[in-house]
Formats: sequence, structure tokens, C-alpha cells
Amino acid sequence: MNSARPVGPQAVDRTSALPLWAQVHADLQHRLERGEFNAAFPGELALVGEYDVSRHTVREALRRMRDQGVVTAERGRPPRVTAPTEFAQPVGTLYSLFAAVTESGQRQDSTVRVLDTRADGVVASRLGLEEATPLVFLERLRRADGEPLALDRVWLPAQVAAPLLDADFSNTALYTELARRCDVRVSGGSEHIRAVVPSRAERALLHMPDDVAALAIDRLGHSNGTPTEWRHTLVRGDRFAVTADFSRTSGIQLGSRAFGSSVPVARRRRAAVRHAGR
Repeated sequence: MNSARPVGPQAVDRTSALPLWAQVHADLQHRLERGEFNAAFPGELALVGEYDVSRHTVREALRRMRDQGVVTAERGRPPRVTAPTEFAQPVGTLYSLFAAVTESGQRQDSTVRVLDTRADGVVASRLGLEEATPLVFLERLRRADGEPLALDRVWLPAQVAAPLLDADFSNTALYTELARRCDVRVSGGSEHIRAVVPSRAERALLHMPDDVAALAIDRLGHSNGTPTEWRHTLVRGDRFAVTADFSRTSGIQLGSRAFGSSVPVARRRRAAVRHAGR
């Protein structure tokens, strides 16, 4: 069993072949992931004292972190942790996380954790299928510029989605491959979005500090009115937001659909959830 790593700086190993700046850089990354710098990032002199190294060593470690976009530093000011890019999902659209990341100018990639065929009675019933119906299951860890963003799990009927088993999902969108390989296009559906507390394993996969919540997005996707996709996405709450347009006269705007002011607020909110993604 691995013991818990102590909080605070780890002493550099001066007998190691790894340069001192690289050791400081690696340790700062670990501390950052643990949430040690959520309140403030230490200045150069403080880091010199913590690691007992030269200022040149600290500056080189910080330069590498700046190049990675992890911290920012301005002349005469202490380094600051760079705020993560937030991706916003407009309510009422068929949303693509792949498209949102690439359109932001960041590099999108995924680690495929599972891609196989299996039976799942609960998911099959959600898709209107017999419980023993074979389903293609895909689980990916989604990243933006190398930083974990979401844990994505999707099930599709194997009868139509079996060609996806030969696809490489490390850097492509599911809907692109579904259309190209299976001639199936998800055109609408419904979503349910809620705040959740991730499991310890999920939090580790997403590199989430303990004080950050997550959003769970359940999507039932349709193709020409037929249930085609059940998706469960766990996304970091500090990097994702849901947006909607509304006005006093037209209510909440869901794409081309509007809920007028004559509809009670509670009913409009329920409708927004039912129709999200159409």
C-alpha cells in the first residue's frame, strides 16, 4: 500500500542525474495538483528557501511552468496560477465537447480506457431495447491542452455502432466517427445536468483538488427520433459552465424554441432540462 505523500516541498536529490530545476518543476506540479497553491503561489525567494536551491534554478522551473501555461509571471509581481479555461455549454444545442475545446484554440486529446461490446440492462432499457441487447461501450478521459477535463462514458446499440470498435478515439469526435463509419447522425435528444461529488478514483483521474465539485451530464441522443446514444459525462466543475439566454418577454431561449413569460418559472426550468440538446 502506498503511503500518502506529505504536504509541502520535497527536498531535491543532489546525487540524482535529474537537474535540480527539473526536480523543483516536478515537485511544484505535484503540489499544484494537490491544491496546495489554491490560495496563492509562492514567490521566487520563498521557493529558493523551500527547496534550498539557487534563484537561477527556481527561475528555470518557473519558466517551464510558464511555457506550459500553468503559471503566469509579470515583472515585479509574484507568480500566479493560471486560471483554467472554462468551457460553456449553451442550453438547447447539440453540444460537442470536442468542438468546444478545439474552437477555443486548445489541443484536444483522449485516453481510451475501454472500447468493447457488452450488455447493460439498465442502459438498454433507456434506449428502448431488450435488456440483453449488445451495446458498444466507450470510456474516455478527455483532456484540453494535456489537462484532464472530463470522464466520458457512452453506450450505443451494437447493431448500428459495431464499426466504431475499429476507430481510434484518441483525437476524434464520436459523432464524426458515428456518421462516417455507421451513417448515423445524432440530431437531438435530452440532457440532465446535476452537481455531484466524484469518487476518489474519478477525482484522481481528473486531477481535481478536494474543494472542486463536478457536473454530471446524462444525455439520451436520438437519430431521426430513435434513441441511439446514452452518455454519462463527468466534467470538472471549475472548467465547465451551462449558459442560457432569457428575457422578461420571451423567457428562456432554447435554440429556436422559447418558453414565454406566461409559463411558470418552475415549468420553464423543467422544460429546459427536457429539451436540452434538441
